[in-house]
Amino acid sequence: MSPKEKPRASDGGTSRFGGAFTPGRIAMLVVAIITLVFIFENTREVKIRLLIPEVTLPLYVALLATALLGAACGYYFAARRRK
Repeated sequence: MSPKEKPRASDGGTSRFGGAFTPGRIAMLVVAIITLVFIFENTREVKIRLLIPEVTLPLYVALLATALLGAACGYYFAARRRK
């Protein structure tokens, strides 16, 4: 099979999700689910100091904000590397 040929499903047609579920994507999905479970299990109020002010908020909000900032930074640097 040449690299340009698409894999075929067992019924002879082209697979709709041929490259959608790669091992890397499955691993990242599992990590994302575990991260969300961890975040939403930690719901108590905490005090967080941001340079000068002290903020009281649920821990899951702080964890979720940190995870989103980390994901945004990772996406930005991965996109820059592709260029």
